[in-house]
Amino acid sequence: MTDAATPSDLEIAALISSKICHDVIGPVGAISIGLQLHDEEKDEDSKRYALDMIRNVTGQASVCLEFARFAFGASGSAGALIDLGMAEKISRGYVVNGKGKAKHRLNWKGPPGYMSKDKVKLLLNIIASAITALPRGGDIDVTIAGALEQPSFAVVCKGPGARFPQHLNEFVTGTDVPPLDAMTIQAYYTARLARTAEMPITVSKQDADILIKAGHG
Repeated sequence: MTDAATPSDLEIAALISSKICHDVIGPVGAISIGLQLHDEEKDEDSKRYALDMIRNVTGQASVCLEFARFAFGASGSAGALIDLGMAEKISRGYVVNGKGKAKHRLNWKGPPGYMSKDKVKLLLNIIASAITALPRGGDIDVTIAGALEQPSFAVVCKGPGARFPQHLNEFVTGTDVPPLDAMTIQAYYTARLARTAEMPITVSKQDADILIKAGHG
């Protein structure tokens, strides 16, 4: 990724805000519709259906916001460490009930402990990119290796029609870089995090699977 493509901090903040709004506007809108249906319907079965819908989309909005808080937010003061157990929990919720939904599965292999904020944020954003590599669903295998101070990440995307994650390789390599908008900012941000965390990313095809690696391991 070239420095010439670097937007201002204000532009990054605006685009990330747009992405978060894009991710939660659907569930929040569905909550509003569900409440309207519940208030208007007289049939008890219809009311229960509306409440079930509200519960489901409320959970979806919640996991998306929790994921965004760690993947894009400060998540503590400068130099803070983040519990990998919490990172796994947040990632599972996002993959299964949030952006990925039930057609995706997360398999996590890594040690317990605490890791620096930027490295955990990088891992979460790689997982978010991995979802886009599996448009028809599949398994996302996450492996954390090496010392917690200098780890390496390997994320394998396995599923029918697995493809390179949307825009990530373009921003990593600086080739055919797309314009920045709410749909491309996450991939750009991932590439920036990799540089900040000093964990270079590679994206490659491994037979029918896609492999995303970060770090020097």
